[in-house]
Amino acid sequence: MNKFNQIADFGKALSRLDTSENVLTLIGEEAKRLVNADRCSLFIVDKEDDILWTKLSDGMGRIVIGSDSGIVGDTYLKKEAQIVNTPYDDKRFLPNIDKKSGYSTKNVLTVPIFDSKHEVMGIIQLLNKSRSDFNTEDLETITFFANYVSGSLELIFMLEQ
Repeated sequence: MNKFNQIADFGKALSRLDTSENVLTLIGEEAKRLVNADRCSLFIVDKEDDILWTKLSDGMGRIVIGSDSGIVGDTYLKKEAQIVNTPYDDKRFLPNIDKKSGYSTKNVLTVPIFDSKHEVMGIIQLLNKSRSDFNTEDLETITFFANYVSGSLELIFMLEQ
């Protein structure tokens, strides 16, 4: 099955879910599966407080960073996806999160999620692709996926406010 058919099947499962927690969990699991990543976090943009915070984060509690902090913050500010296959060599990387969690980040893929007004409402962050580095095919797949799930996420966020 190709990745686009896989995403279409995911869409059918997504439409049957009834809680935001279940939707977010399914989105995270599917994103990881699409690119063989170990972890997925979904950062939400809070423009009022100028922060990004995780609505979903594998293996950790809530993460809160400034909207201009780290690779995720750079993704938000530039409104473009990032592949960082040597994060500890990247000055934007926030190693204190790894230290706090005991996790070791080997590679990172971040993709902005745009709302219907083409503003960034969130960022998908994937960590540690198994057996290789993230590549442009992964970036294209997760960009397509982010566009695919953006309407569902926007609706969830509106209903939660």
